[in-house]
Amino acid sequence: MGTFSIWHWLIVLVVVLLLFGRGKIPELMGDMAKGIRNFRKGMTDEEESPEDAKTVEHKADEPVSAAKQKAGKSS
Repeated sequence: MGTFSIWHWLIVLVVVLLLFGRGKIPELMGDMAKGIRNFRKGMTDEEESPEDAKTVEHKADEPVSAAKQKAGKSS
């Protein structure tokens, strides 16, 4: 019950190739790479444009409940 031998890994490889086919594995890896790239691009887009984020303006001398009422009215 120790580590797998080379024969175990070859059998696993053959089974994977039979299930997915030769062309399907590179296609899956390409789709996964596109997903990772889109995720990273989305993360950098959010970090670069914080001025586009919606915020509620609040004055220091204004009570919090008044600011909440203002925010509710403007929506």
